[in-house]
Amino acid sequence: MARKAYPRRARVTGTLMLLVALGAAGCTGDPAAEDSPDAKPAGGQATTAQAEPGKYQTLPQPCRAVETGTLDAMLPGLAELDQEQRQKAYEGTSSVTYDSDRRTGCRWKVDSADAGHLLRIDFERVVSYSASVSDDARAQAVYGDRMKEADLPLPSDPREEQPERRADDSAKADRDEARATAPADDEAGQGASPETSEKPGKGEEEKGKGTGKSEEPADETVDSSAPAEGLEPRLLQELADDAFIDDQLTTSSSGSGQRTVTVVFRTSNVIVTVEYEAQPKQVAEVPDSASMQEKARELAVLLAERLSDV
Repeated sequence: MARKAYPRRARVTGTLMLLVALGAAGCTGDPAAEDSPDAKPAGGQATTAQAEPGKYQTLPQPCRAVETGTLDAMLPGLAELDQEQRQKAYEGTSSVTYDSDRRTGCRWKVDSADAGHLLRIDFERVVSYSASVSDDARAQAVYGDRMKEADLPLPSDPREEQPERRADDSAKADRDEARATAPADDEAGQGASPETSEKPGKGEEEKGKGTGKSEEPADETVDSSAPAEGLEPRLLQELADDAFIDDQLTTSSSGSGQRTVTVVFRTSNVIVTVEYEAQPKQVAEVPDSASMQEKARELAVLLAERLSDV
């Protein structure tokens, strides 16, 4: 009986070893499949990349961000104050905010014998609460809203302009070719269509009769509130990541005007606003747009440099 038990034990042991080998092969699987980029972690859930946080986590002290020399240039009334009053005016007034880590600001207001001036700066650190939207992307959207408020067009994607631009270029080329071949096809004006033939209009015929007086254009009303050409609200190309300048003039019934120049720029996830106002005290006097814009832009450049040191 003992001799018959040994072969049965050998067969059972061999079967167990075969099952163990097959189980190990099934657990191991294909190494190449595990390294596949389509492989998913345990549980069948794919990982989602978190959006990067913004560059800036803090903001500068706004009332210390503008040097006294800049304040002297932008607020002429400072020179008329005594030393104690001037020192207090330099300190400015902090803006009331509920979270100084997210938004800070400061304002300076000084009157002189000729005009009153107001300077206001504002720092806003934008934070995105969406895991899929970065702080920079959210700040860019907020900046876009500021542009809309100033009635400035949003910059379009150059890739979206290419098909339309190619169509315009093609149409222009066709028109140029038509003009170049027109003299050869229409010698001495023959074959010209009624639309293209040059005939004097009724008004031109009356001019040709001669009245002894030169024709003068009708008087046009010039809007003095509009900035001169080159000083209109526009994008600023060489300031931070995005920037624009706005210029608005409010004229009172006496004819004097209050001009407000605003520069807004974005650097990473921070949006900075410079607001500069001037109100002359003389009747029918209007603040100079070019001078105010230059001072506001110079301050914006200084603030962008100061922000880079934070």
